[in-house]
Amino acid sequence: MDARFLGIAELVEAPSVAVVVDVMRAFTVAAWAFAQGAEKIVLAESLDEALALKARHPDWAALKDGPPAPGFDTVNSPGLLRSIDLGGRTVVQKTTAGTVGALAVKEASLVLCAGFVVAEATARLLRARACDRVTFVVTGEDGHADEDLACAQYIARRATEAATDAAEFLRRAGESRAAAELAQGVRQGVHPDDVALCLELDRFPFAMVAALEDSLMVLRPRAVPSLTDKAPI
Repeated sequence: MDARFLGIAELVEAPSVAVVVDVMRAFTVAAWAFAQGAEKIVLAESLDEALALKARHPDWAALKDGPPAPGFDTVNSPGLLRSIDLGGRTVVQKTTAGTVGALAVKEASLVLCAGFVVAEATARLLRARACDRVTFVVTGEDGHADEDLACAQYIARRATEAATDAAEFLRRAGESRAAAELAQGVRQGVHPDDVALCLELDRFPFAMVAALEDSLMVLRPRAVPSLTDKAPI
């Protein structure tokens, strides 16, 4: 597999297959939202769009980065989200990096959103689809966030090598600037368990596929059979 690792600003054309990585915290949060019962996640272009969608659909749940704000149900924190029942609901998500990265590759034929919590399922889907060229979008810090790069490199390795030790990749993520800022309370809207939750490897058995639906970029969970399962993907 030919893997490229690019920041959002380095995307000059729509890739065929894109894996958008935001470990701390957008796509860890998205995975938790699905685990809490969410049906789908709409990735908003802006805070104004998120609020407009929420106004049109009062039963949807809207979340954002930073501190709580009027019109939003919660913030971009897996530690806080895990106590919220989202059964059957649509979530609107707007974050600083993760949602921006997914929208930047919305024309790709396959868009996966990932963090460590869905790493194996993401790699398995890439293997099942026999993807020979994959662009990994490193969303944080203008493409230099080591937690995102480490996760992207791990998924790329797992997509081609069965025996890949995650320890070094997780260590890098745990020592990243983002992890330090979350642990030290530099960022707002944080739960004390956020870093640990973002570093849980393969917590969930699904990949997350984003696609355009009626002009909106919509993220949905996708169960991925094991290599010995002959069910279609």
